Amino acid sequence: MKKIAFVLLLVSISVGAQIDKVEPPFWYAGMHNTEVQILFHGKNIAQNEVEVSNSLVIKNVQKTENPNYLFVTIDTKNVAAQDLLFSFKNNGTVAFTQKYSLKQRRENSALRKGYDASDMIYLIMSDRFANGNTTNDSDPSVTEKGDRNNPGGRHGGDIQGMMDHLDYLKELGVTALWPTPLCEDNDARYSYHTYGQSDVYRTDPRFGTNEEYVKLSSELHKRDMKLIMDYVTNHWGIEHWMMKDLPTYDWLHQFPGYAQTNYRMTTQFDTNASEIDAKMCMDGWFVRSMPDLNQSNPLVLNYLKQNAIWWIEYADLDGFRVDTFSYNDKEGISKWAKAITEEYPYFNIVGEVWMHSQAQMAYWQKDSKIGAIESFNSQLPSVMDFTLHDACSSVFNEDNASWDKGMIKVYDNFTNDFLYPNPNNIMTFLENHDTDRFNEIYKKDFKKYQMGLALIATARGIPQLYYGSEIGMDGNKAKGDADIRKDFPGGWKDDKNNAFQKSGRTEEQQKFFDYTSKLFTWRKTNDAVHFGKMKHYIPEDNVYVYFRYTDSKSVMVILNNSAKSQTFKTNRFQESIKNYSIGKDIITGKSFDLKNDMTVESKSVLILELN
Repeated sequence: MKKIAFVLLLVSISVGAQIDKVEPPFWYAGMHNTEVQILFHGKNIAQNEVEVSNSLVIKNVQKTENPNYLFVTIDTKNVAAQDLLFSFKNNGTVAFTQKYSLKQRRENSALRKGYDASDMIYLIMSDRFANGNTTNDSDPSVTEKGDRNNPGGRHGGDIQGMMDHLDYLKELGVTALWPTPLCEDNDARYSYHTYGQSDVYRTDPRFGTNEEYVKLSSELHKRDMKLIMDYVTNHWGIEHWMMKDLPTYDWLHQFPGYAQTNYRMTTQFDTNASEIDAKMCMDGWFVRSMPDLNQSNPLVLNYLKQNAIWWIEYADLDGFRVDTFSYNDKEGISKWAKAITEEYPYFNIVGEVWMHSQAQMAYWQKDSKIGAIESFNSQLPSVMDFTLHDACSSVFNEDNASWDKGMIKVYDNFTNDFLYPNPNNIMTFLENHDTDRFNEIYKKDFKKYQMGLALIATARGIPQLYYGSEIGMDGNKAKGDADIRKDFPGGWKDDKNNAFQKSGRTEEQQKFFDYTSKLFTWRKTNDAVHFGKMKHYIPEDNVYVYFRYTDSKSVMVILNNSAKSQTFKTNRFQESIKNYSIGKDIITGKSFDLKNDMTVESKSVLILELN
């Protein structure tokens, strides 16, 4: 009897021992796409046949040239949430088994509403915002340890730090949070930015755990705020676990091995482009430490689709921001975006399309007439307004207007809105984690900050604020990325300046914070600046006037970019003023008579609610 018990013990120890990775780690019942392809990885696992319990249908078992992988597709149609058991047989005998769970979805999960123009998005450099848990600054499972003295090192910002300051963000007027990627990045150096991910199903332990990420989502939702995941489809990090044992040679773009992208995204639609130039843009590696994923490989594409959908379900996400969107295989990435929006029709995805022409950016927005010329539809709902960012990076230093200088730059940006299928669903911003900080360009000139922020808060689109702008943080990219990604003061216990608290802010920090908070708190309440139409007027004397309006509301915005006060007649704007007689400034509460001449101070902005 003892001998039999010992044999059974040995069998139970061996169960599942040959599998070291299962991805997705679990799935959900009741999905729109009922098929899920499960990756099993283990030594020589492909020599086995596979069965699954509970009469489920295995649609396909795909083997590759690497015997350590099996891709098993099951059909979950009309299958309830339950635990399954996969049996791996060798010569008809069960060699080992693997449990697998189909979980219950949240109620109305498919109908979740993503972020839109009623939101204000707050971008956090995750490692640099706040260190809420000092015990995870270094972790034995990853290579780079915490070192706040190293500008390019891990400083300890984490998920707990974000959760500690959600009420601060709420007070600021934030409605959606975009942290830079939180999945594991096991690079030996510069891993803090986390765009070179080594495990896309695991939160980096220096940020926290998967469970903490889910809690962050829940805590945001309790405050009527949304969570946006920074998703990377174009590349992984060189330390990703698959890099040591690729499923297929063409899982990556190989030359063989590394070749640098030419960064020329225009080759994706240039009818005159050579094939080699287009290939080197799309297939070349972004940098040497970031292997380029091959989205034209069906296994890779399906892996990316499922990983994205898994995170949406698991963490109850409200949207994606997709890194380097226009470097992907464009047909593959359009299928990726379509798969997500078919599963979640109201989910929003904004792609980083860093180009300097509205036509070139509009090409990448879903249902673009420009893309349709060559029968291409990216399926990407939103793009980032880099041309408005370009204008804002210089215009407020241009005191004297000319044919192409001054506020005409901003006006001209909006004249091209006809190119976009959906101008309201474009992300507007003054800066982000890859650019000079706005307060660096303008030397913390508060009036220029007011003008820039008012512009992105009231023009069409979805405004995005970069962490620290609201307290006047600056940073020069020429000094290195660390300078534009400084630690938020007060995020670490030994910080002398705690800008999270009113009592800890300097007078200057408080001035920036008060304006930002008042502006975006007001913005929450005015649907004219969310989805209203926009009508603007050619700038005169460097004064730019535009209106956001619905049938029942109207907001008049006046930006005086001149170095002197300007007086102008309001009758020029009569078609927008209509029967309104008073405009009330949303910042000061001062009222203006819309029937008389108006005087606006130099380098200032008025946002008037019309009554």
